[in-house]
Amino acid sequence: MKNKTHLIEPEYGENVIVGMAHFIKTVEDVYEVMVNASPAIKFGVAFCEASGPCLVRSDGNHTDLIARAEKAAFDIGAGHSFVIFMRDGYPINVLPELKACREVCRIFCATANPVEVLIVETERGRGIIGVVDGAAPKGIETEADRAERVRLLQTIGYKR
Repeated sequence: MKNKTHLIEPEYGENVIVGMAHFIKTVEDVYEVMVNASPAIKFGVAFCEASGPCLVRSDGNHTDLIARAEKAAFDIGAGHSFVIFMRDGYPINVLPELKACREVCRIFCATANPVEVLIVETERGRGIIGVVDGAAPKGIETEADRAERVRLLQTIGYKR
């Protein structure tokens, strides 16, 4: 058994979601979740098929994001894993519906941070055992930090 990592670095204004699903219909149903959440969201989704031809299946509404999701999914190479790159929306806009999608088994992360996907490889194939999302804490929030957090949430429309 070998352990390895794959670094995903969303560009400015992007988020990435990494998860596990279980059926070839994943791509179609995730597509519908994304466009139903907001027609303004731009995204690409790629899913690693785990049997049959074992292809990376993909869809989306933005060519660059589709290509980046395909590359990340292929490089991770874990059966039944999926990667979504998105912009013009936030994971908070899609996660409840994504988690309720019949094919989705697990969400490992939803982030704008660089994320390392932790992969285990056996003779059978690869699996995701976790993620490292962003950096470790540098301290404890102060009152000034708290006020800045609220200001940020107001700026992006999540607080009055």
